Amino acid sequence: MKIIADTHCHTIASTHAYSTVTEMVMAAAEKELYAVAITDHSLAMPGAPHYYYFKNLHVIPQIFMGVRVLKGIEANILNFEGELDMNDDILSRLDWVVASIHSGTIKETQFSVEKCTKLWLNIAENPLVTVIGHSGGEKFKYDYETVLKRFAEKGKLVEINNNSFFSRPDSIHNCLEIAKICKRLSIPIVVNSDAHFSTRVGEVTDAMKMLEEIDFPQELIVNSDVNRFKSYLRERNIPL
Repeated sequence: MKIIADTHCHTIASTHAYSTVTEMVMAAAEKELYAVAITDHSLAMPGAPHYYYFKNLHVIPQIFMGVRVLKGIEANILNFEGELDMNDDILSRLDWVVASIHSGTIKETQFSVEKCTKLWLNIAENPLVTVIGHSGGEKFKYDYETVLKRFAEKGKLVEINNNSFFSRPDSIHNCLEIAKICKRLSIPIVVNSDAHFSTRVGEVTDAMKMLEEIDFPQELIVNSDVNRFKSYLRERNIPL
């Protein structure tokens, strides 16, 4: 299996990533991807770009080097109420919003399955969120079955993040459990690189290997087929 769109990528605007928008799109074009999403970290992340960066993303061409460039963000979840670190005005202008928990940006200090379940159920109700980012962290475990069902009902895509195999290896057993539940309940997912350098764009080998080992249905991987991906964009009124 392979992907035709990488919908979680970072540029030098995130300051702990090392390629420009042009370099990331060029890499996507070289790998013949239909689309790439530029999802730099939002305001609470140390070294994140300024508010104006996201406000001005519209200057990037919709189609660049033959690739559909989705202007997006990886927004940080700040608390159990599901508050994000970017206002709705900006989020509503973007094509693609990944919502994630990062240890260094969430304001809460005491975690439990119940509290994290509440957090994700609140995120599920946010119509501006597109993707649930790398949610397998051991510290942030939640009631997977209850929440994943709600994500599907609300049209959110559950992410299997290839970068987790390197940066969050203690989360992989939870990622596997999430994938198994998505398979059993026919919940759509996306498989992303979370690339922080251009050579990593579209690189999802480890994530795909895990999915192949459990015989995960390709038809549930939204970004594994151009027509399937375009259909999802149409459902969310995102220009093709």
